[in-house]
Amino acid sequence: MFKYSFDSLVYFGEDVEKSIERVAKFGYDAIELVGEPDAYDTKRVRNLVSDYGITVGSICSIYNAERDLAHPDPNKRRQAIDYVKRVADMSAEVECPVMIVAPTANGKTASLTDFDDEVKWAIEGIREGAEYAAKLNVNLCIEAWNRYETYMLNRLDQAMDMWKEVNLPNVGIMGDTFHMNIEEENIAEAIRQSADALIHIHFADSNRKAPGLGHIDFVPALQALKDIDYKGHVTFEILPAAADPFGVMRKGGGQEFFDDYTKKSIDYLKSLEKSLFAQTK
Repeated sequence: MFKYSFDSLVYFGEDVEKSIERVAKFGYDAIELVGEPDAYDTKRVRNLVSDYGITVGSICSIYNAERDLAHPDPNKRRQAIDYVKRVADMSAEVECPVMIVAPTANGKTASLTDFDDEVKWAIEGIREGAEYAAKLNVNLCIEAWNRYETYMLNRLDQAMDMWKEVNLPNVGIMGDTFHMNIEEENIAEAIRQSADALIHIHFADSNRKAPGLGHIDFVPALQALKDIDYKGHVTFEILPAAADPFGVMRKGGGQEFFDDYTKKSIDYLKSLEKSLFAQTK
């Protein structure tokens, strides 16, 4: 029923061919690449995904203090918009249909000036980036993060409000079960309420490990995706439980997130999917 993808963000420091080989080996349909255009030879990536029989399903853009669409400094906002356009170029070059966009920097937990102004600047930046991306047949999805990572969008209904303000056909929103587990009253109902705009989703358990290793019940979420006839990829974005997960990996930790959790993620979801759809026949 569902198409599955894995975010290569977790494969810290690894050559892209090894990452592509791994997700293909474990039965994934696609890989999500990290939004760092300078890190990839896009022609090589196109050839690799073709050789391994998968696609690039999405790009996980990285929004930091130097890529803040809501920053009071117009020069910094311009820098962030230029970044969105570069990722759109990268997406087109690897024949990827979806890239993630965030309205402000990850880890920025309070506005630097008037909140409404920052929201307005974010909408303007997303709109400009999306208009550019539309010419490349690339879609943008607005992501909401939990309260400990951002002050701006924490729930899907807030992302929907911004989506309506941007008001462009190649813009949607995305969910992430790790963030939703913290912020949503009901993950499945939040998915259903977002049916008109939801074009991408990340799955991770409550502790951000592979699904099945925390306390989230994924069956209602899968049922909700089925109910809304979700057409995008179910993409796993899992990371070590640390304030600096990449610091863990730099020190050689988190090795279970490579082969072990990549296999566990898809095997667990496919087992739930099989059970779920057997019950509905």
